[in-house]
Amino acid sequence: MQAVIGLLLMLLGVSHALPEFTKVPVNQIGVSGGVISFVCQATGNPKPRVSWMKKGKKTQNQRVEVIEFDEGATSVLRIQPLRAPRDESIYECVAENNEGNVSVSANLSIIREDLLPPGFPTIDMGPQLKVVEHNRTATMLCAASGNPDPEITWYKDFLPIDPSASNGRIKQLPSGTAQALCSYIFPSH
Repeated sequence: MQAVIGLLLMLLGVSHALPEFTKVPVNQIGVSGGVISFVCQATGNPKPRVSWMKKGKKTQNQRVEVIEFDEGATSVLRIQPLRAPRDESIYECVAENNEGNVSVSANLSIIREDLLPPGFPTIDMGPQLKVVEHNRTATMLCAASGNPDPEITWYKDFLPIDPSASNGRIKQLPSGTAQALCSYIFPSH
């Protein structure tokens, strides 16, 4: 029976594939009491499911939230508030389907707020809640400082926004090379 199904899938042009990462989590430095988000996304056939591990165990905690998108193929690991040294660790993103699994890791370091090094990125002005008439333009402001100049990343529904994939609907002015996080939830219309 398996051979017949495999032959049918081959004749139909459906090939099975191990998961492959399209977005991987990056190492981060967070501030004690703050928040971080790791994003992980994978493709494969069948569609993989993404999960998170810390020290070989699934991440579970009241302060740890796993948010899934695209039937589990995209996942955000969000930790709030950050606690040192408890949350400092290597976090592993695992993508798994019937063909197997792959994993990638990212390190989380946490600094106490009173020990931040000179030039550490800070958000000086976060975005404000706005009410905008349908089909009108809204401008959201976010100011950050640091040395080197921080790069500002905007989020929608906990996922980073890619202005180049928005058909010109979203524009972002260029900024520096470090990363500061300005997070805002836009309505899903």
